[in-house]
Amino acid sequence: MDDYQFRQLLNYFGLSWDGYRKVRKGVKKRIHRHMHGWSCRTMQEYLLALDQNNDARQDCELLLTVSISRFFRDRGLWQTLENEILPAIIKKNKGSVKVWSAGCACGEEVYSLKILWDTLGGRFHHMPGLEILATDMNPVYLDKARIGTYTRSSLKELPEALQARYFKHGTKKRDYAVAERLKIGIMWRGHNLLFDPSTNDFQLIFLRNSLLTYYQDELKVPAFYKVLDSLVQDGFLIIGSQEKIPPGVRGLLPFGHHPYIFQKRV
Repeated sequence: MDDYQFRQLLNYFGLSWDGYRKVRKGVKKRIHRHMHGWSCRTMQEYLLALDQNNDARQDCELLLTVSISRFFRDRGLWQTLENEILPAIIKKNKGSVKVWSAGCACGEEVYSLKILWDTLGGRFHHMPGLEILATDMNPVYLDKARIGTYTRSSLKELPEALQARYFKHGTKKRDYAVAERLKIGIMWRGHNLLFDPSTNDFQLIFLRNSLLTYYQDELKVPAFYKVLDSLVQDGFLIIGSQEKIPPGVRGLLPFGHHPYIFQKRV
């Protein structure tokens, strides 16, 4: 499959070439196997098969999802969360704090937040409850996240002391399993950011390296507004370090010197 054919497929789903350009090699291999399974020799045959068979279309859409992450990815972000954002949220919310990880992939971001929240417990007399909604459209990723087992390379940003505190060796020699107590308070749910309704009243939303990277403007802009509507006044929105807010969006102010952290001000 050449790039022209791959771009035809991306356009069919409203996906962005810029978002897939650097990761396309592995994705193209998955799609090529799927085409072969449906006896499609050309992209035209494949697109016709997707039109005529909903199962094929759904399988293809899942094969186009990308999961590239590790614990505490973008260390500067997590330092800002630890020193500024989470303390402000904790002081303001005495009952509970609601967080949405939108496009959570295999769960590294969610468990990173749980680890950080736990370490902050010693700095405050009272810690509110933490409720995390972790959503993704790929059920395979969600199953992996629920299990919570990762390779050594996923933990390379995590200090040895925290690895020892929050992980144990998995069933395979090189696997590391998150402590069971980190799984408390997490709701894993299948969710398509483009089409499924969103819930409300989140103090913090992670929208990193998903919607804003992989979709074309005509799809991602209305979906982005749905996400923004789910954020409370003064709540925080975090996007990927290389992503940008869609043009014309109002009510979001940059937080500090970070170009990927915003606070809702309406």
